[in-house]
Amino acid sequence: MTATVSRPTASEGRPSAPPPRLSLAPAGSAPALLDGAWWPRSPDLAAELPALMAVLDPLWGRITRVTVHPTQWPVVPRKVPVAGHVVKVGWFRAEQDPHEVLLLSYHVGRWNLLVVPSRTPAASAAWLMAAASDPRRTATGSELTTEAARLRSVAETDRTVEAVWDSEGGHAAGASATPSRSRAADAV
Repeated sequence: MTATVSRPTASEGRPSAPPPRLSLAPAGSAPALLDGAWWPRSPDLAAELPALMAVLDPLWGRITRVTVHPTQWPVVPRKVPVAGHVVKVGWFRAEQDPHEVLLLSYHVGRWNLLVVPSRTPAASAAWLMAAASDPRRTATGSELTTEAARLRSVAETDRTVEAVWDSEGGHAAGASATPSRSRAADAV
């Protein structure tokens, strides 16, 4: 499930922050290592958390505590004011995956979201968000991020090889030299 919210206006008449880019595992799915993914627009945790909480509080109950890994966030505030309450923020280095955020709701539960770095290319971010919200996956945030980097590297290598092939007359030269029967077999 992908959660989105409409853009309410702020009291000064300006639009408020855009809705968070969020992808969640389907409701009722078996517990997995990740409950979805969040792609913040910046590494400013104090600015990004209120929009995330605005979507998650109605779905999961009031989120009261958040923990992050400090390598992904230049500043980790101790508390973040969020629509009528305060969310306490903590950080762990060794105990927490650097690519995940842990959300705790008082008496309701706990959720782990993959944090897609804000500068991630759109194609990689889309893959990461889909993979993290797939309840059949059993990968951690770091494992998914590593896999996305590998896939991006393979795609870039393929594009480079194809560009060299084309620059050396690849498709045009190969088309005239290949018999029509082989080209048809290659197309299949």
